[in-house]
Amino acid sequence: MQPRDLSDHSPYVPGRGVEEVARELGIDPDSLIKLSSNENPHGPSPAAVEAIEEHADRVHQYPKSSHTDLTARIAEKWEVDPEQVWVSPGADGSIDYLSRAALEPDDEVLVPAPGFAYYAMSARYHHATVSEYALSAENGFLQTAETVLNAYGGERIVYLTSPHNPSGSTISLDSIRTIADATAEETLVVVDEAYGEFSDVDSAVPLVTERDDVAVLRTFSKAYGLAGLRIGYSVVPEEWGGAYARVNTPFAANELACRAALAALDDEEHVEKSVETARWAREYISEELDAETFDSAGNFVLARVGDGSAVAEAAKREGVIIRDCTSFGLPECVRISTGTREETPEAVDRLNETLADLELGVEA
Repeated sequence: MQPRDLSDHSPYVPGRGVEEVARELGIDPDSLIKLSSNENPHGPSPAAVEAIEEHADRVHQYPKSSHTDLTARIAEKWEVDPEQVWVSPGADGSIDYLSRAALEPDDEVLVPAPGFAYYAMSARYHHATVSEYALSAENGFLQTAETVLNAYGGERIVYLTSPHNPSGSTISLDSIRTIADATAEETLVVVDEAYGEFSDVDSAVPLVTERDDVAVLRTFSKAYGLAGLRIGYSVVPEEWGGAYARVNTPFAANELACRAALAALDDEEHVEKSVETARWAREYISEELDAETFDSAGNFVLARVGDGSAVAEAAKREGVIIRDCTSFGLPECVRISTGTREETPEAVDRLNETLADLELGVEA
């Protein structure tokens, strides 16, 4: 017996981990600088770590009260009803919830190309089909309402990403509103703001309170430094609130993740430090890297280096792990996450040496 035909499903390709690369190269993990997964180089909030330790002896219990408390706290933050907050295992969990709530077999979704692979993956898991709108390196991956609407054909879900991964471009609130106004009544516009804290663009969450056709994704993985706990959420229209209990995987958001997220929300100093460092580091990378870079509002910079796979492989041997963007359909690019103020200059120096060696034909 075989699983169903999954040939249309492109697997998600994550950035490589420090331990994995260290084992491959036979070197000390501490000698590597990992800038491949858009993680927070400052780690989690100390308050979140304390909350994990404090509640560790409760992991034999299902996360009912912690889930309720986190939902209420997020609702308070965004000034929405608790029923509009769908806590999930990472923002990708919310993508699945929205797919379950919205998609019938043979419905269509519209996704950016390049973009986060899981938009399409989740749609196909739910027997929907996928269309794409193209974002181009030639105009800096500019996101406009016209670009999206020119490709729109009545899809049930339209995904927008602001800041966009892997380019870092953003889409304005006015453009999101224009798209929502121009699409059909039964089209849900989903705005992925996983990197929203790093951007100066206004969040689309206020649109959710104004209308019934916009939802927003958020996560604790990036600015809050909780990627390993898999905790995120969506803010959905008021009319959708009652669907959560019917699409949510039972107790999907775990006890420690919920408690850590609650503590992280109150540690504004940690978030501010993380955002400030990311903004400094992306400017440093853009100015000092010996390659073309694209303007970014995220905690990463996309660089056009010629052969992304070759550069990423050579950089790895120089002790810097970056993301080859071939899986995004950008084989000429690499994505470089922002590091600390100490490791970012060191990483850029090593990358510049790598680029110079490859240009000269020297084995890096």
